[in-house]
Amino acid sequence: MTDLLHELITQQAERGPDAEALIHKKTRLSYRQLADELSRVANGLLGLGLRRGERVAVYLPKMPQTVAAMFGASAAGGVFVPVNPQLKPAQVGYILRDCNVRYLVTSPDRAAQLGDMLAECPDLRALILSNGTADRLSDFPLPVHTWEDLTGAPRQPPHACIDADIAAILYTSGSTGRPKGVVLSHRNMLAGADSVATYLENRADDRLLAVLPFSFDYGLSQ
Repeated sequence: MTDLLHELITQQAERGPDAEALIHKKTRLSYRQLADELSRVANGLLGLGLRRGERVAVYLPKMPQTVAAMFGASAAGGVFVPVNPQLKPAQVGYILRDCNVRYLVTSPDRAAQLGDMLAECPDLRALILSNGTADRLSDFPLPVHTWEDLTGAPRQPPHACIDADIAAILYTSGSTGRPKGVVLSHRNMLAGADSVATYLENRADDRLLAVLPFSFDYGLSQ
């Protein structure tokens, strides 16, 4: 039985480890490979000091690291916050401050664009780069870790979670004012995924084209 969001990946990796889970350009990951990667991300976050329920924001376009970061935060016992990759620095800063984000996963280019604004986010502890090195960010106001740093950390026991715990916070578009954080438990997320899968009549051999952003509930539930 699946009780926690990341178990959608880890349990499928046990049932069909070699089944294809994700395709991005020339990269293809099986469920076993994806489960291994999210486990490494979880270990890395725990090694950085992530506590149960702390927020991990993911400010990236759709790529394998985006998926691994979200599910890895869940596996560690944290809460992931997918940030629309089209948002401007001031909008990103508002979200980081509003939900007390502790760790931000993003690319070197996006980190450079955010710049000094991150110093205005008092709860933010560290930046994690999805690719590349931290050379360009040597004068950054926060500790910067590469993806290799994160995924190469020693194994850590995850925080214990239950299905009523918060899994994610998704922000509204803010079309009628400031964006508002929608708090979703693991139970909420699993019910949403099941509802969408039932509506679409998904089968194991289907291929789903992920067009909508992960920051949008329907895009994530697919």
